[in-house]
Amino acid sequence: MRKVRLTKETTKGILENLLKRSPNNYGKFEDAVARILSKVKEEGDAAVFAYTEEFDKAEIHAGNIRVSNEEIEEAYSLVDPSLIDVIRKALVNIRSYHEKQKQNSWFTSETKGTMLGQKVTPLEKVGVYVPGGKAVYPSSVLMNVVPAKVAGVNEIVMTTPPGKDGKINPATLVAANEAGADVIYKAGGAQAVAALAYGTESIPKVDKIVGPGNIFVALAKKAVYGHVSIDSIAGPSEILILADETANPRFVAADLLSQAEHDELASAILITTSEELADKVDKEVQNFTEVLSRKEIIQKSLDNFGYILIADNMDEAVLATNAIASEHMEIITKNPFEVMMKVRNAGAIFIGEYSSEPLGDYFAGPNHILPTNGTAKFFSPLSVDDFVKKSSIIYYSRDALREIHKDIEQFAASEQLTAHANSIAVRFEEEE
Repeated sequence: MRKVRLTKETTKGILENLLKRSPNNYGKFEDAVARILSKVKEEGDAAVFAYTEEFDKAEIHAGNIRVSNEEIEEAYSLVDPSLIDVIRKALVNIRSYHEKQKQNSWFTSETKGTMLGQKVTPLEKVGVYVPGGKAVYPSSVLMNVVPAKVAGVNEIVMTTPPGKDGKINPATLVAANEAGADVIYKAGGAQAVAALAYGTESIPKVDKIVGPGNIFVALAKKAVYGHVSIDSIAGPSEILILADETANPRFVAADLLSQAEHDELASAILITTSEELADKVDKEVQNFTEVLSRKEIIQKSLDNFGYILIADNMDEAVLATNAIASEHMEIITKNPFEVMMKVRNAGAIFIGEYSSEPLGDYFAGPNHILPTNGTAKFFSPLSVDDFVKKSSIIYYSRDALREIHKDIEQFAASEQLTAHANSIAVRFEEEE
């Protein structure tokens, strides 16, 4: 990993390098995605089937695109029972955490005849995209489906690419069934996003699409935004560890590599106030990389987007942390809770040496679908809020409106919107 002395200039350079990974910088794929979207919009199922055969090498048709109950039952027989138990334990934690996020409708009223409020309504139909391909992520199934279920979404439609045999990974199916997905379709890539956005003969149009995917999925979600809502445009995985001389270098190295193994574009950054720790972590990273199964992916990730940044003091380190706004952030210092209060920008914050990032990925309960590429400065993790909409409620009696109608008419007139003013004035014209 590159060891760099932390300054404003080096921070700026790192930010510029990290932003190269953003889906917004992959315009060369946009035309291909646009063609896929257009074809699915025009041809429906036929285009989805053709693209599935082209990209996934699977023969999918109207008779088998929807996962059957028999396929789900078969999946249970193929998954290790102990893994099913772990999925169920994780579900308890994930559901419990997200239930605390629920918001209720509220109303306030006054004796003079006014009532104001907010009505919270679950979305009717949501599409959950679950990636396939290089790796299988049943944990992402739980993280997408559970908050939608807790929110009260009426129908949760899941799509995921099939294997060459036309089947879905058994662990993915078990996780979807346990979490409460209502229907699962064998479709992936931009064509699945298009089907969810526009609807086809088999796949219904949804109100919102959530879930991470590859660059084609990310660009497709970006393109259909407006036809439907989306959660975010996910970029490659990231971890930033803020550590001082008290940190265990072996733990730090292991945690950095937990994200570097995702793909070649993943980023792993250590910011530390200790040069001694920096040197020890670098050696541990090299040792671990030699024996881990995804060695080539890890090495490419570290070569391109791996950094060890040495700060003069913790305040300087925190400033850089907030500038980078990483998806995952670990704080391993002698006073981690005090440091945490100074952190403004991070998707998820892990505190202390026994709160490693995979704890959040799989089991603790908070959602692991998080803002990337610096968007933690203004975006939040996926939550129950993503699956509801809010309507404002306004009621005024005649007496209540009479008290303030002149004020409204004056405000409208100042904006030269005479029809607005008239809409209020007409209700009291007989009193003039």
